[in-house]
Amino acid sequence: MILTSILDNDFYKFTMQHGVIKLFPKARARYTFINRGKHAFPPGFATALREAVNDMQHLQLTQEEKEYLAVTCPYLDPTYLDFLQGYRYNPAEVHISQHGDELEIHADGYWYRTILWEVPLMSLICELYYQLTEQVRLSDEEVIRITREKIEKYKQMGITIADFGTRRRHSLEVHKLVVKTLRQYGEGCFIGSSNVHLAMRNAVKPVGTHAHEWFMFHAAKYGFKMANMLGLENWVQVYRGDLGIALSDTYTTPVFFEQFDKKFAKLFDGVRHDSGDPILFADRTIMHYKGKGVDPLTKTIIFSDGLDYDKVTAIADYCRGKIGMSFGIGTNFTNDVGLTALNIVIKMYEALPEDAPRWTPVVKLSDISGKYTGDAKMITLAKEMLDIV
Repeated sequence: MILTSILDNDFYKFTMQHGVIKLFPKARARYTFINRGKHAFPPGFATALREAVNDMQHLQLTQEEKEYLAVTCPYLDPTYLDFLQGYRYNPAEVHISQHGDELEIHADGYWYRTILWEVPLMSLICELYYQLTEQVRLSDEEVIRITREKIEKYKQMGITIADFGTRRRHSLEVHKLVVKTLRQYGEGCFIGSSNVHLAMRNAVKPVGTHAHEWFMFHAAKYGFKMANMLGLENWVQVYRGDLGIALSDTYTTPVFFEQFDKKFAKLFDGVRHDSGDPILFADRTIMHYKGKGVDPLTKTIIFSDGLDYDKVTAIADYCRGKIGMSFGIGTNFTNDVGLTALNIVIKMYEALPEDAPRWTPVVKLSDISGKYTGDAKMITLAKEMLDIV
């Protein structure tokens, strides 16, 4: 059994699940695997993945984990924690097949259930890929040394860093080593992990708010023009000011800022950058806050798009003294082990809101076309509706 805790998942999956249960309990969703890197999967991979997925049905929230969430995350309702304690993964929701070296994965069911599959599925794909292709990583000692050097350099920069590395990590074992090392040597710099299980085990903060799928579903239910506004409104309805970092690029940042009005600019603590030029994004964000009469230094940008030391240095040098900033680093922490990291994603591709007559394809645009996901016709329609060139 590869995964050992139901909390071995990204925090925003649980915060979104909480919101879905409160607001959209009858909605359904479908997800699909996208092999961006065109990786070739070895014979028997689908069988091994199916066995690992089947094992996940035995995961359940322990009393210790429930008490941790109750204390650490008081904005999660007790009713939700009771629900999560009774939740079990249903492997029948995941469909896996292999044709030659190509892998096909789909998940479908009620959104409040299927929302938890994406991250552990991706981490399993990565871990099994390295196992079955018999690739040998760097030693534990080397992983610790590399991680220590990184966090000590970030610490000297006077910035804050979080681990965002669950999805494309080399393995759970490497992830454990990385977070433990970050915690040990990153005091004052390392502020938490998106992985709830490892945050709990290392006594650091679980980090995250919402993902693209939150806004993608809102587009299916309310239309592209209302997706950002109603996605933010509903987030506020659930969390009442907590978890106040807004994801900006689901339908491009310029479109987002058109609806990120003075109310949202004041209410949310900041925004997250996940695609496109980070310096251009910083400029746009600073100008937007100033235009709304908000001091940018009272707000924060969370940068999380494929970061490494050089990118972080350039961003920090530019933003320092202009706007608050923090950084979420993923693969560069949890899969820097001497092997090639997998370029894969799992994304929602259809949604069925309550009482909708049919499934609606959903898309993500982002600030670079290479990260678009979804049906080509729907992408074209979204760009036309939102006046995106």
